[in-house]
Amino acid sequence: MSPTLQRSRTAGGTAFHEAGSGEPLVLVHGVGMRLDAWGPQIEALSRTHRVIALDMPGHGESAPLPASAPLQAFVDWLGQTLDELALDRVNLAGHSMGALIAGGSAARFGPRIARVALLNGVYRRSPEARAAVLARAAEIAAGGAVDFDGPLRRWFGEGAEHEPAYRLTRGWLSRVDPAGYATAYAAFAGGDATYADTWPEIGCPALFVTGDGDPNSTPAMSRAMAEAAPKGEAAIIEGHRHMVNLTAPDEVNRLLSDWLRR
Repeated sequence: MSPTLQRSRTAGGTAFHEAGSGEPLVLVHGVGMRLDAWGPQIEALSRTHRVIALDMPGHGESAPLPASAPLQAFVDWLGQTLDELALDRVNLAGHSMGALIAGGSAARFGPRIARVALLNGVYRRSPEARAAVLARAAEIAAGGAVDFDGPLRRWFGEGAEHEPAYRLTRGWLSRVDPAGYATAYAAFAGGDATYADTWPEIGCPALFVTGDGDPNSTPAMSRAMAEAAPKGEAAIIEGHRHMVNLTAPDEVNRLLSDWLRR
């Protein structure tokens, strides 16, 4: 496993890692992960920007939210964290659950979000997909054993067990706080349509990235959000699935660098 990145904490209990200088770029990871998952992006993008990666509530070293917290509470958390870090205007990128938080923040905070990027974001799941993810959320909330192999198969595909990104991701999943994981997963399961109608009103440059093989955060979802956003752009990375920030870091870094220049 790669070394854990050093963290500071805000007054409200959010753990963060900061690198570089210049225009701020805030990064929010997905359910079960931690800010270290942005390692390749922190290294590359801190050469041109002040990069601030956050541990989501109940993950890494950040304080949790209440067990019933919906997606809106995670968006409130991000707004409070920006206040605590005295960040008036930021570029914001999120992965998976972090993408839902980023999209909600762009809707809620208006010009405070200069640009928004959603990596492997979900948008208006099908009834079948919604039922499946809600069932998984209910199982996790019931306190049963957390299934790591199911998510990893969806994220990486079969036969990827020996890949470095797979091993890193499994290590982070195995260390996640069960209560924090359950709260975030429930918000993730129920949040795919919460801010879906707001994209036509979000006027900042908006980038939507996913892998062509991601079965849950599909290319169709990224394209639909890009079509709805006035300044939206979709990028589909061929040959990859859910963890594109780790499995295709050079392409993701290039896309984010271009987006930061828009």
